[in-house]
Formats: sequence, C-alpha cells, structure tokens
Amino acid sequence: MKSIAFAVSGTTTPQTLGEAMFRHFKTSAVLAMVAVAAAGAAIAGQATPAGAAVAGQATPAERSIDVGGKSVHVSCSGVQQKHRPVVVLMAGLGDGTDRMAALQQALSRSNRVCSYDRLGEGRSDQPDRPQTIDSTGAVLTKVIGTVSGGRPVVLAGHSLGGLIAARYAPDHKREVSGVVLMDATSPTMMADVERAIPESATGFGAELRAQTLAVFRGENPERLVIGDGPVRSAGDIPVEVVQHGKPYLAEVPEYGAALEQAWGAGQRAWLGLSCRADFRTAANSGHYIYLDEPEVAVQAVQRVVTKASRR
Repeated sequence: MKSIAFAVSGTTTPQTLGEAMFRHFKTSAVLAMVAVAAAGAAIAGQATPAGAAVAGQATPAERSIDVGGKSVHVSCSGVQQKHRPVVVLMAGLGDGTDRMAALQQALSRSNRVCSYDRLGEGRSDQPDRPQTIDSTGAVLTKVIGTVSGGRPVVLAGHSLGGLIAARYAPDHKREVSGVVLMDATSPTMMADVERAIPESATGFGAELRAQTLAVFRGENPERLVIGDGPVRSAGDIPVEVVQHGKPYLAEVPEYGAALEQAWGAGQRAWLGLSCRADFRTAANSGHYIYLDEPEVAVQAVQRVVTKASRR
C-alpha cells in the first residue's frame, strides 16, 4: 500500500519514516510500505493533475457532496454504458483524485469512472475525530449512492484504498459487483511488521517499527485506525489481486527480506475475498502499479468490469 515511507537519500539507509517527518527531507527514492502521503516527492509529475484532459478527452466533472456535514470531493469521467458497472477508484493514503487522474481518464474511454478524496485527503474536508474502517466505509456508501445510478460498482483500490475496498465488499454485496486490488495493504499489516521487526530492535529498526504501528493506530492524514483482521468473503464476485514485481521492500536494510515476504503473503491472502479471485504480478512495477505499468491496471479493471457485467 502506500503508507509509511522509507526515505532513501543517496544511500540505502532510510533517514525518516512517516508522513510528517518525510516532508522535511529531500529524497532520491521512496520505498512505500503501508500508506503515507510521502511518495509525491518520488513520483511527482507522473500523474495527470485533477481536472486535466487526457488525449483530447473531456475534462472530468468535479463536485462536492455532503456526508454527515463534511464536504467530500468527487470526480467522474466517461459515459455510462448499458449493463456495465460504474468503476470507483480508491487511492492510497496520502493520495487522491489527482494521483489517479490518468488512470481514470484511460478507463473512461469505455466506462463511467469516478474517484473521490477520502476525508483528510485532497480536496475533501478534514475529519473531526479518528476514523474507522466502518466510518470511512460510510463515506464510500454515500459516494456510491451518488455516482452509481442505482447500479452495482466495481471498486479498484490501490494500497490503503485496496484494503478499504476489500473490507467494504463483503458487507455490501448489493453495491459491489467486482474488486481490483493493486498492491493493497496486507490484511495483517501490523502483525506482519511486528513479526518482521522484533520488539528488541534498536536504531533504525526500532524507529521503523514504532512509526509504522503509529500510522496504523491513526497517526495519518485521515486519522484512520487500521486494524488487522481476517479476510472475509464477498461471495463469487470477480476479483483481481495485482502485486508489485519489483521487490522494493527487500532494499530495506536488515529487515527487507522479511517485509517483502510478508507483503507477498498478504497479497495472496486477499484471494480469500472471492471464490472467483485471480492473482497477477506486475513484473515491472514497484508499489505504484497504475503509474509504473498503467496498461496492467487498465486491463485488470477492464477484465473485472466485463466479468461483473455478465453476472
């Protein structure tokens, strides 16, 4: 996912972790593990700015909707196709509609596609209190009700957005007809980190462990508490799990191999979301699959949309 970031400046030794600290450092590379707003410095300019037209396509329609007295920014592109679900894109922590704009425009050539900024991200309001998976799911429910025209949707989530989509789908089978997970955060991320980096770790390892766990306990832009939990089934909806092929986590000193292994296991665990789940690897991608290999992301979403249309 894209949560806590390992900032590497000239060497392989991370200098800082977490969103707030990251912004004070210049980085030459960012290794994203869980989901933090930090990756912008490493991939700036790769995503099309929100509202910009791509290859002559129409500018996305931008609007704000009210969710419990909070303004939530929504962007939609493309024309609704008969019998095809609307695609809802879900960005990672620290990202929003701007980061996924190019993917949205590419998919909108043959689909109705919408994205939104969760509370605490992009152009949406800040949350007044800590959020949970259920409360951020309530925002998603309102977004779906606004953009779907009463039809089921396909959720396509990256990083933390993927985790939220996968937690949401089992309880909303009428609203969700398919899911695409792009390097989604592991369903057992906290336990994974605790196993990979022992409590006895010192120095960098201790800092990495503490800051990662802090992000999951709510010290992130969305104030979202992200707990571990089992993967629950959403039935027989089509699902594609796409993981990164470039082992960027393995570059983390001392603990990288264990973190990379845990991440891969987490991706495989998400196959339990459906009895119709497929697994793919984006061979030339790091964490940002939809930026590194946009064609892989587009094809995965298109396959799931086509399968969902036939249900």
